[in-house]
Amino acid sequence: MTPSGGSMTPSGGSMTPSGGSMTPSGGSMTPSGGSMTDVRLYRPRTSTWWWTRKRTYFVFVMRELSSVFIAWFVFYLVLFVYAVGQSEAAYRRFLDWAASPWVTALNIVALVFVLLHTVTWFNLTPQAMDVRVGGRPVPSFHIIAGQYTGLVVVSGFVLWLVTR
Repeated sequence: MTPSGGSMTPSGGSMTPSGGSMTPSGGSMTPSGGSMTDVRLYRPRTSTWWWTRKRTYFVFVMRELSSVFIAWFVFYLVLFVYAVGQSEAAYRRFLDWAASPWVTALNIVALVFVLLHTVTWFNLTPQAMDVRVGGRPVPSFHIIAGQYTGLVVVSGFVLWLVTR
């Protein structure tokens, strides 16, 4: 008999009063002799690069990664506005820094990701919105075309402001 009222098993563990086995450390055992913590579920190994095998997964992950480059553009713009607000010397230092090869390369990569983000966002909008006119749904093409039209109009306006 053990102090807890159970008897000892041949393997050195004790039996609970209800007849279940306990390990020497006090944990309960399964009828097959292993402890409950020894139970392992079957989990097939998943490659770290699982998302590269299917185009839709790849585009999804790239779109999520694009948010890092969106953040970079916001940070870059804040640095630009800050430099303009400081002095002409600070603005010149910013332009010199921005003209360095690594910043230019980073901005080109960021531009590609921002374009990917824009295109995928525009293509997903009709799935996220249920636009109805007169009780009838607006075709997806019209929603997407409206977004691209707005993008062209705003971009043209900004270009006109910058170049005048």
